[in-house]
Amino acid sequence: MNRQLKKISIITPFYNEESGADEFFERIVPHLLSLKTSYEIICVNDGSRDKTIEKLVFHHKKNPNVKIVDFSRNFGKEAAVSAGLEYATGDVVIPIDSDLQDPPELIPTLIEKWKEGYDVVTAKRSSRQGESFLKKFTAKHFYRVIRYMSEVEIPVDVGDFRLMDKKVVKALSTMKEKNRFLKGMFAWVGFKQIDVEYERHARFKGSSKWNYWKLWNFALDGILMFSTMPLKIWSYFGFFVSFSAFVYLIYRIIRVIFKGVDVPGYDSTLVIILFLGGIQLIGIGVLGEYIARIFIEVKGRPIYIAKETIGFNEKVTHSSNKRGN
Repeated sequence: MNRQLKKISIITPFYNEESGADEFFERIVPHLLSLKTSYEIICVNDGSRDKTIEKLVFHHKKNPNVKIVDFSRNFGKEAAVSAGLEYATGDVVIPIDSDLQDPPELIPTLIEKWKEGYDVVTAKRSSRQGESFLKKFTAKHFYRVIRYMSEVEIPVDVGDFRLMDKKVVKALSTMKEKNRFLKGMFAWVGFKQIDVEYERHARFKGSSKWNYWKLWNFALDGILMFSTMPLKIWSYFGFFVSFSAFVYLIYRIIRVIFKGVDVPGYDSTLVIILFLGGIQLIGIGVLGEYIARIFIEVKGRPIYIAKETIGFNEKVTHSSNKRGN
């Protein structure tokens, strides 16, 4: 298959990336020009508190292919990428981080795989430079745990950096959930996929906006949004505890018949009560996490609000109920 590429859409979230914005454009634009096709770089300013928006406006004035979606506040990376997907108009769409950990030099390789007939070309990390041992360890095992627990096969060691055909993006647009775990959503839609391995570099400048608490909540969202296994685990465990209690009850009845009534021990009674109480609270907590996400979904609030868009001519309605202009 030999596909003809007419336009590329690059999606890049920015959050307090003032120091590295210039280098990002210097690195990515030459690779897009080398493809000799139309392109757009959709920069989503996710409520930055530094001068990121001024940098983006400066680059838009230099290069009209740089387009900007400016959020009213910080809505998170998942919302930023989702906004870019809604505004993108290219034959292929490539989300890429602005911190240059994902190398723009890989974009031509992704394009070549797309021309071979693949609808999704995922960039798989063979190594992760500039990250602590704990970060690498938790990331490695998170991907494997969620792949085991999820009802869809989520690729291991793959982030948002990938190429998607426009029909994949169209399929993603039908998924309206507010709690977003894009790695799972990308896997859920399916289509013909292939991996391309690369070495993930250290950040060019600045520091990561992800602390371990945010990463924990992100991992929790991923598990709960794409797996019902936590509910099943506690159902099975509850059955096991109940069955064990029934067996123990039979044992106690037989013991009383043959040996008489024992004086119950205070310590053993207290331990059993505290154990069962703790199990119940954990089970309620797991159920509460699912209910909390249902609560967020039914409110029907937009995924993001764009207070301003720059460089867009298409009159398209987006999740923020605003129009590009």
